[in-house]
Amino acid sequence: MEQVIELGRTTLEYAILSALPLLATATLVSVIINVVQVLTSIQDQTVSTVPRLLATALSAMFLLPWMLRHLAAFTIHLFSDFRPLLQ
Repeated sequence: MEQVIELGRTTLEYAILSALPLLATATLVSVIINVVQVLTSIQDQTVSTVPRLLATALSAMFLLPWMLRHLAAFTIHLFSDFRPLLQ
């Protein structure tokens, strides 16, 4: 039972660490756009959506190799030490 809990905890840690840069980018761009919208009184939805999507897509393009290496290392670690989970 303890191995299952540890496996679940580790899986969640890797998932959060992999998604964190993209979420941080989207949040930071959203805050900047919202401050600009408040200062200029522009309340158009596309003004806030398009830059956030572009920033997230660009950061995903640059961070995808790191994310794949990170998840591949986790998968290799999981399969290389699978025996304790079978007991």
